[in-house]
Amino acid sequence: MTVLPPADSALGKLMAALPRPGRIEWIGLRPARGVAMREVDEALAETGKGLAGDRYQGASGKRGITLIQAEHLPAVAALAGLDAVAPATLRRNVVVSGLPLIALKGRRFRLGSALLEITESCDPCSLMEAALGPGGYNAMRGHGGWCARIVEGGALRRGDALTVVSDAAA
Repeated sequence: MTVLPPADSALGKLMAALPRPGRIEWIGLRPARGVAMREVDEALAETGKGLAGDRYQGASGKRGITLIQAEHLPAVAALAGLDAVAPATLRRNVVVSGLPLIALKGRRFRLGSALLEITESCDPCSLMEAALGPGGYNAMRGHGGWCARIVEGGALRRGDALTVVSDAAA
């Protein structure tokens, strides 16, 4: 569990100040291991399980959903020596723009109508070497996104907002 500074401290106030809500830009499901991601316009997040139709559904509450920042896609592409990287290539469920996902550590947030909390970083795996070419694994380091637990299920749709609700301990 991430321990946040007191909300009324100077650092707590800085960490709580986000410039705007985030926004869902892309949603993808992995129906099975080794199968290409399937882009969808909406998905159902199920409490303590995962996204309906995703291979991780029910396997781990800690990895119910994976998130990556849209702003990191050009960085990964540049580090891998590519012009661009499609979201499906990186095998994360949701691409979010507009806010730094690291700022969500220790906080609960709404993604569409689902309530989530970050559980751990979503580090790259060896598949990134094949997907992005030589050096792809290292291109993803620090840009792999985050895993989140689904505290309360709900629908996610492209264009939905991501908004902070509270500290996770609340």
